[in-house]
Amino acid sequence: MATQKQRPLSPHLLIYRPQITSVLSITHRFAGVALSFGALVLTYWLTSAAYGPEAFARAQGALGSWFGRLVLFALTFALFFHLCNGIRHLAWDVGWGFEMNQLRATGWLVVAAALVLTLASWFAAYTVAAGA
Repeated sequence: MATQKQRPLSPHLLIYRPQITSVLSITHRFAGVALSFGALVLTYWLTSAAYGPEAFARAQGALGSWFGRLVLFALTFALFFHLCNGIRHLAWDVGWGFEMNQLRATGWLVVAAALVLTLASWFAAYTVAAGA
């Protein structure tokens, strides 16, 4: 009777402690999927304008509700996060930023920049809307 060798289990997600690089990689993919959904939301909003004032008012009502604004805020963050993380990937493509301290610093910079850009764009939008 042949004995089976005891081999170690393959590492999996439950063994590893999440690191900023792995979390941002997964989040980058989710942001890309969210932006695809956002493209559908934008298409709905634009086509509602073509269907007339009633359809546009319904779209404005849906997107202007608290839930609609929450979705738009999340999509804005997804856009800026995907943009900033894409710039980080471009830096990697030229060979910069692979040191562990640079990986961590640029990872947190991506999150901070996305948050600041999101808040700044919403602040600017509300400032312009208040002045109109």
